[in-house]
Formats: sequence, C-alpha cells, structure tokens
Amino acid sequence: MHSSEPGEPISGAEVTAITAGGVALRASDGSEWFLPFEEYPWFREARVDAVLRVEEPVPGQLHWPELDVDLSTEILRSPDHYPLRAG
Repeated sequence: MHSSEPGEPISGAEVTAITAGGVALRASDGSEWFLPFEEYPWFREARVDAVLRVEEPVPGQLHWPELDVDLSTEILRSPDHYPLRAG
C-alpha cells in the first residue's frame, strides 16, 4: 500500500489559554505566543468565545473576526519593528 502525498494541515491557529495576564496561542506552524493584556488590550474585556475564535486564513496571519483584530506572526516575532500599539 502506498500513501498519498500529505495535504493541507488540518489544524489552524488556536487559543490555548486565557489567563489573568493575557492570551496564549499557537499558530498552525507550531509557534506559540503569549499576548499580555498590557500590549494587546483588545482581548482584556472581550467575551471568551470571541477570543477563542481565532482564524488563520493564510499561514502567519491571525484574525479574530468578532473583535476585528488582525495580527501577523511577524509582528509577534519582532515587536520592536512594529512600535505602534493600541492603547
């Protein structure tokens, strides 16, 4: 028996935890991030289900449709290159 070529990954981005300090998430490439509320205030008072509903329409692009928040893993990887933050 011969296996076919692997297809598209079946798992996308996922919020793995919401803590008193912020949101932990994992992107489809396996990278993991912690988004502290002080730097990412959009998540602080959002409904839990809205925070959990993260999408990754293309690799490296994270989107929370109900919160109208878009982040790239490049921003998360190199925040010093993107100094503007919501406040």
